[in-house]
Amino acid sequence: MDEDGYIYIVDRKKDMIVTGGENVYSTEVENVLYEHPAVLECAVIGIPHETWGEAVHAVVVLRPGQVATAEEIIRFCRDRLAAYKAPKSVELRTELLPRSGAGKILKRALRDPYWAGKSRQV
Repeated sequence: MDEDGYIYIVDRKKDMIVTGGENVYSTEVENVLYEHPAVLECAVIGIPHETWGEAVHAVVVLRPGQVATAEEIIRFCRDRLAAYKAPKSVELRTELLPRSGAGKILKRALRDPYWAGKSRQV
């Protein structure tokens, strides 16, 4: 909510990550990741974390011929975001991310393996 009382919806509630009591909107982190010249596509999800409840995790596909490490991508985000919003881990993939028939990235398919057998509050 802004100073004039307007409310802005920036992400789906189920895609919001709560880490150490702080809300992180996946689209905000994804927008920063897309600024990296090597990133072709990405998705940011919350994964279980023993201390913080959830940790920010990025799944990234690099552009053909580009090279980047997980550490480089994390550092890139930390330079542009508050520390708690930057991914704590990055998974680099070679295949494109799963999509729905409408072409949207299926974050649930990326998130489910991490949460199998665990309870997640959304």
